[in-house]
Order: sequence, then C-alpha cells, then structure tokens
Amino acid sequence: MKKKIINIPQTLSRFGISALCLLFLFSTVTSAFSQSTGVSEGNRTVAQLLPGPNNPRNSEGDFITLKDGRILFVYSHYTGTSGSDHGNAFLAGRYSSDKGKTWTQEDVKIVDQEGDMNVMSVSLLRLKNGEIALFYLRKNSHTDCIPYIRISNDEAKTWSDPRPCITDKKGYFVLNNNRVIQLRNGRLLLAVALHQSPGQTKFSEAGRLWSYFSDDNGRTWKAGNEVPNLSGIVTQEPGMVELKNRHILMFIRTNAGAQYFSYSKDKGVTWSEIERSNITSPTSPASIARIPSTRNLLMVWNNTVNEKRTPLNIAVSKDEGKTWAYIKTLEDNPDRGYCYIAIHFIEKNVLLSYCAGSLSKGRLNQTDIKRLSLDWIYE
Repeated sequence: MKKKIINIPQTLSRFGISALCLLFLFSTVTSAFSQSTGVSEGNRTVAQLLPGPNNPRNSEGDFITLKDGRILFVYSHYTGTSGSDHGNAFLAGRYSSDKGKTWTQEDVKIVDQEGDMNVMSVSLLRLKNGEIALFYLRKNSHTDCIPYIRISNDEAKTWSDPRPCITDKKGYFVLNNNRVIQLRNGRLLLAVALHQSPGQTKFSEAGRLWSYFSDDNGRTWKAGNEVPNLSGIVTQEPGMVELKNRHILMFIRTNAGAQYFSYSKDKGVTWSEIERSNITSPTSPASIARIPSTRNLLMVWNNTVNEKRTPLNIAVSKDEGKTWAYIKTLEDNPDRGYCYIAIHFIEKNVLLSYCAGSLSKGRLNQTDIKRLSLDWIYE
C-alpha cells in the first residue's frame, strides 16, 4: 500500500586560459547524452547525461547564465570504472543557447582532476561585482576534502588559481552542489558538514555543521560558530537561504525522518539550536531557493518516509518556509533515486538538475536536467 505523507500541510496540492591556469584548456570529452521530453510543455526533461564506457557516473552540477544569454552547466564527469564518491572525476561543462531547451552534446573540460580522488559538487554564483565564482570540493583522502573557489572575470573562459575556503581546520568537509549564496549585503556564505578529521580512524555519518563567510568576494574566509545540536540526531549536507527579514535559514539533512532547521540573525556567524521542521524527508538533502519574480521559496526534495529517495517533489512557500503549497511530483519511478538538486531561474522558467539512477543497477550514476514553467508550478 502506498504511504501517504502528511507532515507538510497539503493546502495546495552553479579557448582561452590564463597564464596561471593551464588546466582550463577547453578540451572536448565525449559522454553519452540524450535530449528528451517529459509529460508536458510546463514540465519537460530536456537532457540526460548518461554513463558510458570510461564514464561510470555524471553527477552534482550547477548552472550559470552568461552575459551573452547562454547557460553553462558544470558537473562532475567520472572516469575509469568506479562511480563511487571517491572515484576519479573532473569538472565538465555543457551549454544551452535557447534558455535551457536544448544542450550541447559534447563536454568542455572546466577543471581537471586536481584532487588525488576527484573534484566534485559544483556551485556557480554570479557575484554582485559581475564576476562568476566557481566552488567545488577537492577530494584527496578521507581526512582531506576541502571546498575551493575559482573566479572568472571573462564569462567562464578562464579562471583564477584555486583558493581554499577553509584554512582554519583540516578534515573531510562536505559542501553540496548549488549551495553557496550571496547575501543582500554582499557577504558570501556556505555551509559544510565535517565528517572526519586527521587522527580520527573512522568516518562519522554524523556531520558537525559550520558556516563560512567571505566579505571580499571569496578572497578570504572566516568560520562561523558551530551549529548547536543537542538532539543527538545525525546531521548532514546543510544548505541555506536568506529570508526576507535578512535572517538566514539553514536546512539540514537528518536521519530523523524530516529536514531540520537552524537560524542565524547575524548573517551566518551564530546559529540557533537545530529544530525539526514539518518537511517529511528521508536521509536525503533538500534544496530551497527564492523565486525572483514572486519572492516565494521553491523547495525540491523527496516527500517520503522511505529511504529510496523517490519520489522527487516540488513545493512553494509564501510564508518563508513555515508552510508549503503547490506540491507536485516530478519523478516517481520506484526503481530510481533522485537527489542533489541544482535550481536555476531563467525568465519565467526554472531549470533543475539532479542525480538519478536505478536502485537495481547502481544509484545516482546519471544527471537529468528538467525545465519547468513557473505557470505550471503555480497551477
């Protein structure tokens, strides 16, 4: 019998190279790719990055709109035979010239495999000064995984040297894709979960959460206070959104059957004790972003109590995350899992990328791109 999820009120149903950056030669790499159409013009799957020979996984990307109107999508392109989180991978890019309706068929290499394991979990951000910031994890070992930033001032043609965003601690820090935000006052803000430090012999599923912030467009970073967690529940993969009252909402993946919230009233320096939200969720990340045209919040997540990360759902909040409406199902194949969402708004539409994969053949090995109209979302 199908389980009914009731926690959320059902009120309605990210050629050139700089002299310092020789790794950024735009070499093309083949990868299985398809264009497809979903159930309606307002809800269309427009691209699928499928695994193939020497490419066991494509995952965790983000979008940026360039000044010439094109959209760049950057994601982790895995090589070799392993599609695990620690398999070999570099950052690859695809372009759309028609507002996300169709996408180029070949990869452009954006960042080579810098880490001993890989580079992954991309966030792209247009800064208020016009530059583009590229964030990603450089993964070397179980005790060395740090987010890095590169800056482009020529619309993603070339990039600066990489700089670490965390310099006060060492360890395995998780920063999800599409997670870095810039506040209205210009501050850059990211949230990470620390799972293993040097000297620890075992990787901890329970992450300790911190925010890091920069007031100089990513040149230097400072740590906020650790997010309080007196409950003992497992916390992982935090994300953030700035609220209309300028407070920051942190939403947190947990093992407690729901997303948890924490709030900051001082732009990410200190945080409230985590609290359970009314968002039913498995141990899977949610994504929340503000819709530019309506100023409402859009959430994409798994509205379920099972741990299979299916179905994939969207909802809208008109009261800053207190309640959610316009709840719709985007994907519901029981043999597939869907997660690690990127949300990107383009005029009256929203692009979503997400990892997808067969539960019976190995999960999360492909990335799909979906294009939704805001009219359809608000129906």
